[in-house]
Amino acid sequence: MVSGIIRFFYPSLQHEELRKFSLYGLAAFFTLGTYWILRLLKDVLIYELAFPSELGWAVGYGREFIPSIKLISLGTVLLSVFIYSKLIDMFKKHQLFYVIGTFYIILFGLTTTVLVINNTYGPQVIGWFPLAAIGVISYLATESFGSLIIALFWSFAISTTKSDAAKRGFPFIIAVAQIGTIGGSALVYFNLPEWFLFVLCMATIFGLLMTIRYVMATFTPEELSSDKEEKKTKPDFLAGVKLLAAQPYLLGVMVVSTFYEVAKSVVDYQMKSQANIIPTINFKQFVGIYGMSTNALAFLMALLGTSFLMQRMGLRFCLLLYPVLFGGSMIGLYLYYMTNPSAEALLWATFGVMMFVTAISYAVNNPTKEMMYIPTSKDAKFKVKGLVDMFGSRTAKMGGMQIGGALNVPANPLLSVANLMGMGTIISLGFIGVWLVVAIYVGQKNAQLVKNNQIIE
Repeated sequence: MVSGIIRFFYPSLQHEELRKFSLYGLAAFFTLGTYWILRLLKDVLIYELAFPSELGWAVGYGREFIPSIKLISLGTVLLSVFIYSKLIDMFKKHQLFYVIGTFYIILFGLTTTVLVINNTYGPQVIGWFPLAAIGVISYLATESFGSLIIALFWSFAISTTKSDAAKRGFPFIIAVAQIGTIGGSALVYFNLPEWFLFVLCMATIFGLLMTIRYVMATFTPEELSSDKEEKKTKPDFLAGVKLLAAQPYLLGVMVVSTFYEVAKSVVDYQMKSQANIIPTINFKQFVGIYGMSTNALAFLMALLGTSFLMQRMGLRFCLLLYPVLFGGSMIGLYLYYMTNPSAEALLWATFGVMMFVTAISYAVNNPTKEMMYIPTSKDAKFKVKGLVDMFGSRTAKMGGMQIGGALNVPANPLLSVANLMGMGTIISLGFIGVWLVVAIYVGQKNAQLVKNNQIIE
C-alpha cells in the first residue's frame, strides 16, 4: 500500500530505487526532524530561558543578544570546518555519521541535565552565569549541528547517487524529510519541557546512525556509487579553499547556496523581534506554529511540485525560481508595511513571507543546489560543500543578523522593528539581485558539465 502511494506521487521512481531512497528519506527524516526541534529550541532558550529578569538580566536582553551570538557562532563554525575536513581524511564517509553523531548525543545529554535541574529547582539554583552559558552553548551546538550533519547527509547522498536517479529520488527524500520537520515543530508547539525535547533529539540522532549503518550493510558498493569518477587525492585541509579559488563554478555554487541566507536572516529577525515584543503572543508556541506551517507547506510543495519542476522545467529553472519569488515576496512585504498596519497584522504578514520563502528553500532550492555538486570531485562534494554549508552559510546568517543588530535600537523595540522593515528589506534586495545573476551562470555551467560528462576537480 505504502509503495503504491509513493509510486502515485513519484511515478518516475524506478522499482529498484524505491528501497534505497526510502532509507535515505528515513535518514533525512531523522536529520531534519532533529534539526527543527533544536532550531526552534535554541531561540526559546535565548529569548526566554537563558537570561531571566529574576537573575538580574534586563528585560528583552535575549532578543538584543541574538546578533552578537551569531557573530560568536562564526568561530564555532570555523572550528567545525577544520575538524570536519580532518575527519573526512581519517574516516570513510559513512563512519563520519557515527563520530559526529555520538559527539552531539553526549553534548545534548549534558544540556539535558542542566535543564532538568532548572525545571526542578528553578534558575536560582543554577545561577545567572551557568544558565546563560548553557543557553549560548546549546545555541552554538545547534548552529554547528545544522551545518555539519545536514551537509554530511547531502554529501553522502550525492556521492552515492547517479545524476538521473537523483532527479527522481531527491524530491522524494525531501518529502519524507518534511514529515520529520513537521513532527519536530509540533513537539515544540505542544509546550513539552525543553529537557524532554533534547532527550528526543538524542534518540533521533541515534536513529540516524542506525539507518546509515543499515544502508551500508544492505547495498553493494556499485549501488552506492555516483556516475562521476572520483580521483583519489592526498589529505589536504585547504583543498576546499583552493578549489573555490580556482573554479568559478564552485564559487558560483557558494553564492547561490549562501546569499539567500542573508536576506532570510533579516526577515527571520524581523519576525521574531515582533513576536517577542507583542504581549499577546506566546513566543514558544509562535515558533512552533511557524515550524509546523513552514514545513507542512514545504511537504506539499515537495510532494506535488518539486519532482515536476526538476524533470519538466529543468534544474536551471529551479535555480532561478527561488530568488525571483524571494525578491517578489520582500517587495510585497515592504509595500504592505508602508500601509501602516497594526503590530499583529504586520507580524502575521512577516510570518507569511518567512513561511513561504523557507518552504520554497526546503522543497525546491535545497535539492536543486545539492545537485549542482554531482559533476564534481570528492574534494568538492565533501570539502568544498562542507566549507560552503558550514562556514559560508553560517557567515551569511551571521551577516544577516549583523544587519539586524546594526538596525536594532537598544531599549526601543518599536523603532528597531521599523528600521528592520525599512532599511533591512532594501539591503536584502541587494543581496538577492547578486544571487540571481550568479544563479544564471551556475545553471548554464551545470547544464554544460552534465551534457559533456565533465567533472570539476
